Amino acid sequence: MSLSDRIHSDMVAAMKERAELRLSTLRMMKAAVKNREIEQRHALDDVGVQHVLAAMIKQRQDSAAQFAAGGRPELAAKENDEIALIEAYLPRALSQAEIESGVRAAIAETGATSAKDLGKVMKAALAHFQASQQRVDGSVVSEAARRLLSSG
Repeated sequence: MSLSDRIHSDMVAAMKERAELRLSTLRMMKAAVKNREIEQRHALDDVGVQHVLAAMIKQRQDSAAQFAAGGRPELAAKENDEIALIEAYLPRALSQAEIESGVRAAIAETGATSAKDLGKVMKAALAHFQASQQRVDGSVVSEAARRLLSSG
């Protein structure tokens, strides 16, 4: 079963269960996927759907931070609940140690020696993570690469 089909079947189940938050989140997910399919004029494969869902998580993290800073903890909590529901459809995010290990491998692979080589390291590291279908935040990879290149 494809990821899009799983989202649809879970949405039907949430309707039957009358699970409002889950249903609204699944509807947002389905709409975002459909919008991306319309933009690209073809159906998305599972990797494409995962990219859409990862972008949704990023948006909700930003919103939760804004709500928390603005003194609206109930809205921040709702955003965090939505993040948890969306993450259930994505591969497990890598830990900091796993990211650093991947960046170290990319540094060794590219022969990088200084911060000037950051672009090469980032390209190799992100390609490695994507090829193994592991979910990472590019800014976390960039931070790890900068830190390792400056200390090495």
